[in-house]
Amino acid sequence: MQNITRYTLPNGLLILLKENHNAPVISQWVWYRVGSRDEQPGKTGLSHWVEHMQFKGTPRFPASTLDKAVARLGGYWNAYTHLDWTTYFETMPADKIELAIQLEADRMVNSTFDPAEVASERTVIISERQGSENEPLFQLSEAVQASAFSTHNYRHEVIGDLADLQTLQRDDLFSHYRTYYIPNNAVLAVAGDFEAQSMLEQLRQAYESIPSGQQPARSISPEPAQAGGRQLTINGQGTTTYIEIAYHAPPATHPDFFPLMVADSLLSGAGSLNMFSAGLSNRTSRLYRALVERELAVSIHGGLQATIDPFLYSFTAIVHPESTSQKVIAAIETEIQHLMDTPPSQEEIKRAVKQARALFAYSSESVTNQAYWLGFSEMITSHGWVENYLTQLEAVTTRDVQSAAQAYLQPQYRTLGLYIPAGNGSQGRA
Repeated sequence: MQNITRYTLPNGLLILLKENHNAPVISQWVWYRVGSRDEQPGKTGLSHWVEHMQFKGTPRFPASTLDKAVARLGGYWNAYTHLDWTTYFETMPADKIELAIQLEADRMVNSTFDPAEVASERTVIISERQGSENEPLFQLSEAVQASAFSTHNYRHEVIGDLADLQTLQRDDLFSHYRTYYIPNNAVLAVAGDFEAQSMLEQLRQAYESIPSGQQPARSISPEPAQAGGRQLTINGQGTTTYIEIAYHAPPATHPDFFPLMVADSLLSGAGSLNMFSAGLSNRTSRLYRALVERELAVSIHGGLQATIDPFLYSFTAIVHPESTSQKVIAAIETEIQHLMDTPPSQEEIKRAVKQARALFAYSSESVTNQAYWLGFSEMITSHGWVENYLTQLEAVTTRDVQSAAQAYLQPQYRTLGLYIPAGNGSQGRA
């Protein structure tokens, strides 16, 4: 990720450009510093709903023309809302990128939020939420997240609480849009087949007339240290028992973040922080061997996310039909304790870093992913974070990994969630 052009317009819009002339394609991402982290009780789900409304058109670009216009030119587009950010992207043939530039500049300020469209989208989002509620893993994850956090806004799912989705009004959405969708709260990341100075001029002409806004006030309540382990049980439909174990984890900028990433690779398999990148097989991980190979669990996966504030490092397991939840939990506890008691070998560390390098390479090949990494790292701290990503991983020692496990994987920092199916209650004995 070298040769990055970084420029800030007078209105505060940060522009990051990376030339890549391997193919005649350009990917543009507009990132806004707003996500569920910025939502208060009673107003959860605002960021995600506003994201939906951005596809309902402006006077210049009516909704009925948007998809057809992008597709007709051979491009594709999408958007995502997360804990810390909301982002929109278009990947287009290089000679057609002007449409994407004009579209994003226009909907930064001119989205209409028609009341009829707001009402229609309420139905869509509530349906999306209710569909997720039919999934045991969603139910379990939401319950664990809510239990793990007592004060921080991370305790709410990005989609929002059903009660809030039923009561939020058009003015709530529009106020959220006007507060956060301002150039000085945004980052524009572009990668692909262009000449940097020419692209910078195109972007300047499209965005420089948009006025900056008042910097949004952030009302974030720090989460106090968890003083004791927590446990919850959900009774639901089906015949499968699920387990989620979550530990409080450091933010992406903390010195312990990369050692914990390596610990995750050893325990549950290497994972990618790029949501567009597929992971590697975790068959060599300690928990796979301890759980899946011994037929205690059908699957086991870990997850550590790069976030602004401390979030969660979690394990999710599907209990084998011939096993029980207590056997799975005991096996996970044994492997975690082993990592805390005994530093991993240097060979294990080398393998973990090698897997991380491979995942990073896979997730950086396309211009879409390159632009993603630029904007994503800027949301967390700065684009230098991703430039130093591999260097940070390669600097992790066996002692660093053991220390991270000892610091974060203690029982008092754990939230344990069980999903016990009505069809096979014996699986749920803890």
